[in-house]
Order: sequence, then structure tokens, then C-alpha cells
Amino acid sequence: MQAQVQAIGFCAPGLADWSAAQNLLAGPGDWAEQGELHKLAPALLPANERRRTTVLIRMALQAAQEAAGEAGGPLPAVFASSGGDLEIVDRILQALQMPGRPVSPTHFHNSVHNAPAGYWSIARKDHAPSTSVSAHDASLATGLLEALTWLAGGVSEVLLVAYDHPAPPTLAPFRPLLAPFAVALRLTAGGEGPGLSVQVDRGRESTLDRPSLEALRQGNPAARSLPLLERLARESSGTVYLPMPAGQLRVEVAP
Repeated sequence: MQAQVQAIGFCAPGLADWSAAQNLLAGPGDWAEQGELHKLAPALLPANERRRTTVLIRMALQAAQEAAGEAGGPLPAVFASSGGDLEIVDRILQALQMPGRPVSPTHFHNSVHNAPAGYWSIARKDHAPSTSVSAHDASLATGLLEALTWLAGGVSEVLLVAYDHPAPPTLAPFRPLLAPFAVALRLTAGGEGPGLSVQVDRGRESTLDRPSLEALRQGNPAARSLPLLERLARESSGTVYLPMPAGQLRVEVAP
């Protein structure tokens, strides 16, 4: 299966967008985590809806908005996250221990795995189909395979958004993640732009030479995209292996 990359969105500490990430990945420098994320305020989302969102949702929408750009018309989307909104899960679990179990209705509807996809649809006023997938550390590759399956099935354009955020302290020992990370790829069936060709295969998962970037890659399932993004930033051809639930997803990159 094949696709062309039309645009990329990016969000991580110290790297507010794809331009910043591209400069880092194309050059010799390493990543230096700079504490909290920059202020997240996806412009497409109405203010009243934005107030109801969480950091995870805003992070996913920020990357999605950058990749979508000025794309008009319906834009089918695949959202991929290994664990969903663990902050909301923690708040609900805390509420269930209290007298009367006062679970917030807003927290409840934000807890569903497709909440970011729902807010994205609201933000764009877009009734195009979307799906939300999860496959633990293989969520990125699973989402990419799903997106390319849509293209192979006749969809002309699809948006892939992968994102994960560290859990709060009570849940972190059970699912330790290093830092927040979100990436979005706008993919088309044909046209100009870097080409991707994928198939499930056996191989060794791709890593990075730079220690801090490699720690980030290992420390967030969405950041498994970094070897692929490095190829795209450097406009270099080659093969990238992304972890799948069984085997690897071999991605051939052609600039």
C-alpha cells in the first residue's frame, strides 16, 4: 500500500510545530526537553468547546490542525493513541472512591477513546468518517496501516493523528511515558510529495543515533514516528521499521 505525504503537524515540549521539529531532525543537534508544552489553543475549536477539553485533546488537535492546513472539504481521519486520556481516567477513578461517586459528565464524555476525533469533527464542522485505534506501543504503526487501507479502498485523502501524554502520578508507575508527543500526517493516494510504501514484515525496529531523541522515541508510543519523520525532514530515501502487534511495519520512504 502506498501514500504521498502532503503535510505534517507536530507537537512536543520545546518543539511547537513541524517547522521546529524539521529543523532539529534535519540537523545534527539533539532534543532537549523544555518542561511543559507550549500553550495549546487550536484555533479551529470554538472557545466554549476548548474549555471542555484536556491537554491530550488540545495536543492532538494542534498537530491535526497544522497538518490539515487549508485542506477544504471532508477529510477522513484516523486517530491513534496507546492509552487515551489517562488524566481523565485518573479523575474518574478518584471520583468513584468518593461518597456519591460524583463523576463529572464532562470527564465522562472526554474519557471515551474517540473524544479527540469528536472534537476534531466539531472544530472543522466535518462529517467525514473517522476511526480511533489503540494498540499499546504499536498504535502509531496500526494507525498508519489503517490510514493507508482507507486510501487503498478508494478514499483520496486521509489524516493520521498519533498522540500520547504521560499519566498522572497515581497511574504513571503502571504506564510510564517520558513526555507528551503528537504527530499528524495528511496523506493522499497519489500526487506530489514524499512517498510511503508499507507492508507488514519481519525486521528490526528502527532507532535513532541521538540519545535524547531516542529516549523520546522509546518513551512515547506516538514518538515511534521519529525515525520516519527524520527521513522526511532530511528528504532522504530509505527503510523504516515501526513496531506492530506482530512483526514490524516496513515503511519505504521515497522523497
